[in-house]
Order: sequence, then C-alpha cells, then structure tokens
Amino acid sequence: MAKQGGFFDIEERYASLSKFGDPLERLNVLIDFEHFRKPFDAVLQLSSRTKGGRPPYDTVLMMKVLVLQSLYNLFDDQMEYQIKDRLSFMRFLGLELHHSIPDAKTIWLYRERLKGKKVMRQLFDGFEKQLQEKGYIAMGGQIIDASIIQAPRQRMTKEEKEMIKEGKTPESWEANPHKKAQKDKDARWTVKYTKAKMSEDGTKPVDLAIPSYGYKDHISIDKRYGMIRTYEVTDASRPDGRELPNLLDETNTASGVWADTAYRSSANESHLKERGLKSHIHQKKPWKKPMPEATKRSNGRKSKVRSRVEHVFAHLKHQEHLFIRTIGILRAAVKIGLANLVYNMKRYVFLEKHKHQGV
Repeated sequence: MAKQGGFFDIEERYASLSKFGDPLERLNVLIDFEHFRKPFDAVLQLSSRTKGGRPPYDTVLMMKVLVLQSLYNLFDDQMEYQIKDRLSFMRFLGLELHHSIPDAKTIWLYRERLKGKKVMRQLFDGFEKQLQEKGYIAMGGQIIDASIIQAPRQRMTKEEKEMIKEGKTPESWEANPHKKAQKDKDARWTVKYTKAKMSEDGTKPVDLAIPSYGYKDHISIDKRYGMIRTYEVTDASRPDGRELPNLLDETNTASGVWADTAYRSSANESHLKERGLKSHIHQKKPWKKPMPEATKRSNGRKSKVRSRVEHVFAHLKHQEHLFIRTIGILRAAVKIGLANLVYNMKRYVFLEKHKHQGV
C-alpha cells in the first residue's frame, strides 16, 4: 500500500526547497506585506457577510498573488494552476493543501479593482516608505528614461485610426459592444530610431525606424541603489521630455539629473534650474554639423551614469517579460505599476543579500 502523506512529509519538502534556495522564501522574509493591507482594503471595499455568501479572500494574500503573477508573467488561468501545483507558491502565500485557492476569475476581479483611485500608486509609494525605513534612501542623483511596453496591435481602418486620435469612437464599434470591448482606444503607435543599419558605403551607422504600438513606462531611478523612485504611464506616442517634471524625485539627497537628448529642452533646463537641480542631460548634435569633441566627451561621461537605467528596462522586458495584454490605459497602468513594484522588491532582496555577504 502507498504511504499516506502527513504533516512532516510537507515540512520535509519545504526544507528541501529551502536547501535549494527558494527565492520566494527570502522575498517573504524581507518584505512586510502587511504594509499593503490598508491601501488595498480601502479600495476593495469588500462587503460584510451579513447577506451570506463566501467570505472574501484576505487582501494581503491577494496582494501576494498579484506579486507572483507579475514576477512570473502568468495569465490568470495559469496563476490559478500554478498555485495549486507548486509548493513554493503555496508556502509564499501561506496556504496549505486544505485551504481554498483563488480561482482565475477572483484574481481578475481583485486586479481590476486596482484601476481606480490611484491605489496602485499608493501601493508603490507604500513600499517606497519601507525602503526608506530600511535605509535605502534615494541618493546620488536621479536617472530618467522611458521605454515602450508593447501591446497587441489593433486592426483598424484609416478612418477608425483618425477617429481614435480625435478621441471619438467609430460608429461600427458602438453598434457592436463585443467588438468595442476588444478595441484599445488608449494605446498609440510611435516610431523608435536606432542605429542598427550601416550606410550603403559601409562607413557609418544610420538610423533605422522601428514602429511600435502600446504604452510607455517613464521612470526615475536613484543613482546609488538603482531603484525606481517615481514613474508615469502614458501611451507610446507621448514625448519623453514632457514627462520630466512629473518624474523628478524630491526626496533624492543629490541634485544631479541624468537623461538622454529626448529630455533636452529650454523648458526642462529652466525647470531644473528653478528647483535647484543640476542638469546632466545629453547635449544634442548641432543641425547639419559634426558633434564638437568637447560635447562628445561630455556626453560619453554622462552615458556611463545614464546607462544604469537600461538595466532596469532590460530586467522588466527580458526577465519579467513585461507585455500589455489588457485593454485600456487604466489596466496598463496597473500592469506596469505592479512590474515596477516587483522590480524594486527584487532589487531590495538582491541588495540585502550582497550587503550581508560583505560585497
């Protein structure tokens, strides 16, 4: 006869996971998820059981479910399955085999409620306070940049595209509610230029235009710890430079601000000067003139600092596989906000690990 599993069998399995270095275990130990309860509870406004029905899931539990979902880039159905299938997920969530598991619909509903009242911002800022309490204060200046987060491309006629740009809804969509619900009216096209192609004579690289569709994650990281301190979510066509005033972190202990040429404008330079901040924004190349050597060297020094923000976007896109599958900018802001929050959590765990190792 097969041996019946017991309590100590589960504990032995958990001990084995710990021995192999379960990353979720360290995340659970270092981060106080109870800090998220108050803002989460305030927006969810869960009903009491006076009218009967199944009791709501604990809000901290659901917050941790959303963190897992962002961390591993899982669909709602996949998330439900993985919670049931993986002991590491169950231990992270504080669930046991006899406990009820949130289904895909429940996960969707909880995430859907994060759209309004800027609750995602409250959750992000709440963890920022945790970081400051642990000594991870924004230091050394700030580095600002933006990256396009791709979304599924919408098939629309030329006339429909023009109406969307004007803020209108095509009549054919209004007549078909199901079609309207699947159309993203907030995402936009943009063209990103990169020097990835050589000229015909093979002497120098030329700009290659890459069309992209979706949204933008505008972020500001601190130079010392490389954590995201402020962020904004817009459609992909939003010019990077216009978001600089919204991204400046007033808590940073240093005055330096690094950014690429997209942020160089007289308005932004004046804004930085008025706030007592020092501009390290890249200088633009003179129109139809070669770049002066002094400017080229200056930009090179700035690039050594500014390049740190590229590591953040590389992590978001290649490790968290950040991609927008939802409809509308409100849902995109939740998706991107969670990804930024989870990045800071992982960064914090990384820094704590290396601090204790004396690195």
